[in-house]
Amino acid sequence: QVQLVESGGGLAQAGGSLRLSCAASGRTFSTYVMAWFRQAPGKEREFVAAISRNGGSTYYANSVQDRFTISRDNAKNTVYLQMNSLKPEDTAVYYCAADKAYGLRSSYEYDYWGQGTQVTVSS
Repeated sequence: QVQLVESGGGLAQAGGSLRLSCAASGRTFSTYVMAWFRQAPGKEREFVAAISRNGGSTYYANSVQDRFTISRDNAKNTVYLQMNSLKPEDTAVYYCAADKAYGLRSSYEYDYWGQGTQVTVSS
């Protein structure tokens, strides 16, 4: 079992950057695939990015490819989401998630979730 706490959200201007962090509890962090999702008001939660257990593989949603970068530090039990070239449509609550399986893109498939952090991008 793992508990997740996100931080780093806030207000940014279009074209700007933010870096989100997700700190995990427990000694088993390195055994989990980690992911970021987001949910805008009135919309379903959508996949953003995911990273393999050792950080060697990543995959992204088309909408954030080449703008966002997911990374992890297993020594610090933390996963990051570097968001560059932000757009107003990136405005959402961002959640980190954990699961044992790699390659998942559906929120229904992830077992553990953080409480979310708000990202607002102004035009």
